[in-house]
Amino acid sequence: MRSDPAEYELVAPGNLQAALSLLANDPGAWLPIAGGTDVMVQYAAGNLPARKLLSIWGLPELRQIEVLPGEIRIGAGCTYSELREHKTLTGEFPLLARAARWTGGIANQNRGTLGGNIVNASPAADSLPSLLVYEAELILASVRSERRMPYREFHTGYKKMKLAPDELIRAICLQPRFSTHVSYARKVGARNAQAISKICIAALGKAAGGLVEDVRIALGSVAPIPLRLVETEKSLRGKRIEPALVRLAREAVAAEIRPIDDIRSTANYRSIVAGNLVVEFLQKLGAGRNFT
Repeated sequence: MRSDPAEYELVAPGNLQAALSLLANDPGAWLPIAGGTDVMVQYAAGNLPARKLLSIWGLPELRQIEVLPGEIRIGAGCTYSELREHKTLTGEFPLLARAARWTGGIANQNRGTLGGNIVNASPAADSLPSLLVYEAELILASVRSERRMPYREFHTGYKKMKLAPDELIRAICLQPRFSTHVSYARKVGARNAQAISKICIAALGKAAGGLVEDVRIALGSVAPIPLRLVETEKSLRGKRIEPALVRLAREAVAAEIRPIDDIRSTANYRSIVAGNLVVEFLQKLGAGRNFT
């Protein structure tokens, strides 16, 4: 059954302050909607409960990409198309640009936003592993104040996050300090385009003399939230890239992830593929080659 539009109220404020004021005056009553690529699917299927919708699409304060000294600040309302076409972002943060190209088709990329991908809180989201390895920070705004937090602390469980009812994500902040790292990204799905991930990976690393100097690995679709493999990273740092490390990496990954069986894949498949992807990353790292 399709939803009845008469059961919904839609308000489109002209600026961010007006939107935040609505949230503050009636906390929890409003559902912010930007590009609508997830919300409208629920609406069309009749699965969106009747409520007030707050359109933040097009708010100028959320649609800027600012290149600042030591930081790039991406407005939460920036679309995937804007991310993959921005020269500074594609040069400094190729993993994020790659994920933007993976997400849906061109129509979705023209409407879907980075902030929306974060608050939708899907563990299969394409862009979120890259934010983890780049150690992104979020600026959260309300009429009370703005606060900043590491993205890795934002998601607390499946569809749960540290976002107050009167807050919006204003921007995602990235520091351009990984240009000398080898970057690696893969998405495994049922087909090459417009598929939800069975598993996806974003990874960064540096190696010298055959030894792993630095490594950052994040996976999607292997836990209730996008997962940074902190323990696996610890087990790899300082080690020589050789067959023994490959075995260690597989064991460490299997111990750290918590995949499930669902309509797209099985836990066993995800566990095996996760290990394979990390091993392939180590091989690329040893060869000093990017794979994005």
